[in-house]
Amino acid sequence: MATSTIAFNLRLVRKGAELSQEHVAEKAGLSRAAYRKIETGESEPRVSSLQAIAGALGVKIQDLVAPVRELQAVRFRSNKRLRRRERILADASRWLADCSEIEDLLGEKIECRIKPLPSRGASSADFPSRAAAKVREALSKNPDEPIRDICGLLEARGVKVCAMPVEVRDFFGLSIAASDGGPAIVVNTWKNISVERWIFTAAHELGHLVLHLGDYNVGETGETDAHEAEANAFASALLMPDEAFGREWENAAGLSFVERVLKVKRIFCVSYRTVLFRLVESKIMTDTVWARFRTEYKRFAGRTLLGHDEPVALAKDAFRASFPESRMGNEPEGLSRVDFAGGRLSRLVRKAIESEKISLSRGAEILRLSLQDMRALAASWVS
Repeated sequence: MATSTIAFNLRLVRKGAELSQEHVAEKAGLSRAAYRKIETGESEPRVSSLQAIAGALGVKIQDLVAPVRELQAVRFRSNKRLRRRERILADASRWLADCSEIEDLLGEKIECRIKPLPSRGASSADFPSRAAAKVREALSKNPDEPIRDICGLLEARGVKVCAMPVEVRDFFGLSIAASDGGPAIVVNTWKNISVERWIFTAAHELGHLVLHLGDYNVGETGETDAHEAEANAFASALLMPDEAFGREWENAAGLSFVERVLKVKRIFCVSYRTVLFRLVESKIMTDTVWARFRTEYKRFAGRTLLGHDEPVALAKDAFRASFPESRMGNEPEGLSRVDFAGGRLSRLVRKAIESEKISLSRGAEILRLSLQDMRALAASWVS
């Protein structure tokens, strides 16, 4: 075991979890001095000590001993400081390395059909929507067809998608350029963030990959408001093309305002906020739409929308019945996490296991499952 790698990973994981050396040492049954020497690379830990430390941190030994390649061509920005930034980047790097490994083993790399647009000067207001129309062509989607499976669609066109649950409300996603092993998108699928937001984040990050290739520098952490606005407009147009959105909005004209918004959001698998954004962007309504929706929703649902909250789902149905309410992210007529589930990596892992190219335990590592859960998954596979 490389002590420098273990030391680096330990610092990364511990700081990302916001734990002190004393806390980890005590939980692992080590003295603080002994733990400090391991974290600084002064001593090589016994396997038993490493197992205890991994348990204390809630990670696998593999996460502590595997070297992490530092990503460079990454767009990971925020106006707020994220304490877990380095840990998130390390996890994204490991995930990307696992994807590449399994693709190489099976000879199943996919050339990306979605290309970044060339650098440009000042662009017109409708540039993001025109770019979204071109991407829909690359995705083989009709101009007005809703996108029902954004993960599967992107993965089939050569864009890797990683669902990474991170308990941070202000981190939604990041993207990695082709020059660094991508194109790839990482989406925060923490249970307290709605599935609708997961879907929008995937489309938003795709917008950056297409429109803002010059932004991909891991050292740049500050947000660019103009580029964020463009990525939002791109995502909105990708998920709800103008003609289709206008038609569905008109078809629901007989409903109350709140019911009309909720009906349209359900058709396009987006959040109610995205529908309101589209109403303003399409000049169907003005900026007053936000205040109006809050007012009418309070009358409609008997509660006030607060801050980052999404309204509680209006009704349960058979589609969501097997999923805990806490996973709905408090989105009106919320989707289930099944609406945001990538399947390509799982399929490749199954193929590699069944062709004996990797072991069941390696498959568990790649899919971030326990060996017990991996065995259960393998037992559930059907032809």
